[in-house]
Amino acid sequence: MAKTEQGLILEPCQELKFKGPFTDVVTSELKLSNPTEKRVCFKVKTTARRRYRIQPNSGVIVPHGSVSVSVMLQPFEYSPYEKNKDKFIVRSLFAGDGDINFDVLFKEADKDQLMGSKLRCVFELPMDSAAQAPQNNIDASPSPHPHLKASKRSPKVTHSHKNS
Repeated sequence: MAKTEQGLILEPCQELKFKGPFTDVVTSELKLSNPTEKRVCFKVKTTARRRYRIQPNSGVIVPHGSVSVSVMLQPFEYSPYEKNKDKFIVRSLFAGDGDINFDVLFKEADKDQLMGSKLRCVFELPMDSAAQAPQNNIDASPSPHPHLKASKRSPKVTHSHKNS
């Protein structure tokens, strides 16, 4: 059984980036474009359902149309040393005419007709925090001694002068 290539164009195509701080909802946009002459149904899923809200999480894209999907990361306590394995999958299927029941359509779809793309999730810190800790994507590996920092700076000496 050969895997069917994704019929949609995804922007971004490999990873969704979320920029901290993560004390409030952080949103990342995913653009889905249909370059074909057929209607395409889509469904966006994640490996961490409680952590994200996806709007819309499913729909139909008309020929040569596009849809912007908002992926909202819910507030959480960020740790740069915790590995992030969250992923998203965009499933798509060419749609016929008429009304569509997405639950039935994707459950009963022929596996040869189902298309899919995976996106990994990356958390980015603001610039002032980024110098202190690595990004916690799946490829990052924490320092064995995070409390030790090498510094090439000499100690800062301040002098105060009082003028009377």
